[in-house]
Amino acid sequence: MKFPAIKGFDQTAFNKYLKNTGMLMFGKIGSLVIKMLVSIQIANHLGAFNNGVLTGAIVYVALFAAVASLGLDQFTVKELHAYPKDRDRILGTAFGMKVMAGLLCIPVIYIAWQLHDLDDTPYLYVLILSFTGFFQSFNIIDSYFQSEVQSKYIMQAQITATLLAAVIKLALIFGDCKLIWFVYATIFDLVWLALGYLAVYNRKGRNVWQWKFDRALAKRLISFSWPLIISGIMVSLYMYIDQLMLHEMAGPAAQGIYSTAVNFSAAWYFVPIVIVSSLFPAILNARRDDPVRYQKRLQNLYDIMVWFSMFFALIVTVAAPLIYKLFKPEYASAAPILAVHVWSGIFVFLGTANGQYLIAENFNKLTFVRTSVGAVLNILLNLWLIPAMGAIGAAVATLISYFASTFFIVFIPPLRAQALMMLKSLFLITLFQKIRKR
Repeated sequence: MKFPAIKGFDQTAFNKYLKNTGMLMFGKIGSLVIKMLVSIQIANHLGAFNNGVLTGAIVYVALFAAVASLGLDQFTVKELHAYPKDRDRILGTAFGMKVMAGLLCIPVIYIAWQLHDLDDTPYLYVLILSFTGFFQSFNIIDSYFQSEVQSKYIMQAQITATLLAAVIKLALIFGDCKLIWFVYATIFDLVWLALGYLAVYNRKGRNVWQWKFDRALAKRLISFSWPLIISGIMVSLYMYIDQLMLHEMAGPAAQGIYSTAVNFSAAWYFVPIVIVSSLFPAILNARRDDPVRYQKRLQNLYDIMVWFSMFFALIVTVAAPLIYKLFKPEYASAAPILAVHVWSGIFVFLGTANGQYLIAENFNKLTFVRTSVGAVLNILLNLWLIPAMGAIGAAVATLISYFASTFFIVFIPPLRAQALMMLKSLFLITLFQKIRKR
């Protein structure tokens, strides 16, 4: 793609970021299609009740696994971008911290389970899945390739792991295997992915055995990331609490049906992560070199997020009844739930983009504040709307809380300008401005 000469525009850098984003998107979409087709078969095989038991255990553990990430991924990208020669020390330190946090989650999950368990969900399922945090530690390799704008290598590992996982799960369905085998298959998805990450990293002179843990760097990373750790807890709450509360208040079958809608709605949440991961280095460069271009790139990023998410929401809303013709009749009630829940993605997209701005400008503590607002509001709305409206009430609660979380920054004076930029994108003002200039 060739652009005319523009002051400050680097055509080579643009092509690099575009290629990296395209490769990431291609890999993610391929993996998504495979996962969604397989998930439909699993839901039909297990039935609504058993599907609710499985997804309930997965969501329960996900609350803790999010904390085990320690909010380090974007800080690692930032450190590697600033100090590329310290690669082994940065990666070794971040990996060691995430491993320790992942292992610590295992007994914490057990204690939490003793205090409050999920109906009809054996602890064995939760125990198996509680190793999620440990295996997700290897995602730190993804941060390295993001900093190098070489995500095509990660794409290779992800597609390979997805294909292997799909084959195993289809074999379990064909063999009419019991629920426990799908629990094992779920944790092994992460095992295959971790092995793939190790394989792609240990190429061209790179070696994980050269990683070094630095206590001083670990303390510095924690001092920067602790607001994101707490924020991660809140993000997990307001992303998963609807499913857990529905599980408790309406039973596993209701949650099993609802989870299919959430899976389809949230399936595209990787898109803002891919876009931001690929463009974040360019945005950081603009922040350093040209403040005007920095703001323009941020506005363009918000625009892209809205256009993607709105287009997807419209397509899914129209297609929801057709999508559920692929499921057994017991799942049909999830079609209107999906048509509501999918619009939450607009605020997920915008929130992801703005979250990078908060990191770049060292507003990390405000990330915690706004996610806390979203989490508390989601819990309160679910307590009110689930008894009144059932599963669709949970979807409405999610939509409202996501909006509130994303635009809470309008009440923070230093961030009000960013909120206005997002609102201009949301109401398509910038799109009409660009059309008028043509």
